[in-house]
Amino acid sequence: MPRLFAFQRSAKQGKIAFCRASTSMELQKPKRALEMEKSFLAAYDANADALFRHCVARVRDRDLAKDIVQETFTRTWAYLAEGKKVEHLRAFLYRTLNNAIVDTMRKKRSVSLDVMYEEEGFEIADEPQEIALEVREEIGDALQLLSSLDETYSSVIAMRFIDELSPGEISAILGVSENVVSVRIHRGVKQLRQLWNERDKQKAV
Repeated sequence: MPRLFAFQRSAKQGKIAFCRASTSMELQKPKRALEMEKSFLAAYDANADALFRHCVARVRDRDLAKDIVQETFTRTWAYLAEGKKVEHLRAFLYRTLNNAIVDTMRKKRSVSLDVMYEEEGFEIADEPQEIALEVREEIGDALQLLSSLDETYSSVIAMRFIDELSPGEISAILGVSENVVSVRIHRGVKQLRQLWNERDKQKAV
């Protein structure tokens, strides 16, 4: 598959810029292709920075995050170029990014996704306001521990407290119920607290 777009980093701003590269792909319907490209580039402008921040928080490596975000947009363009429809492009991008992160991390280490909490009907209250506030206040330090979590939890924690997505939005992105999202947030925050406490104990020694 020819690459339609390429990423380059802006040295001054430290951000990812998106530029068009050459392509040999022939599209049967130029008008439709132009509309699709316009929609795709608009989605890039609206979401690229947020996707990059999300990815950096999870993989803790800016260069790797750049590659993963590039792969995310490449996969998305390839999907659209096949004539497939995407109803909610933002949700599709986050879902594709999440899959790309998991694929990448599986290549770096063995990942065992925990599916115990994906059973429907498991009731849990919304995350307490004080927990959400605590996580946001200490998010800078917590990010250093985020990559230690299982992918199941690190993804929802990043979406909830970094991207500030609602449980409903996360549910649409991951394709699971809001209840499952709440379970993962609750357990992810609990694990972060445990890691935080262990780190403090080590500092005190």
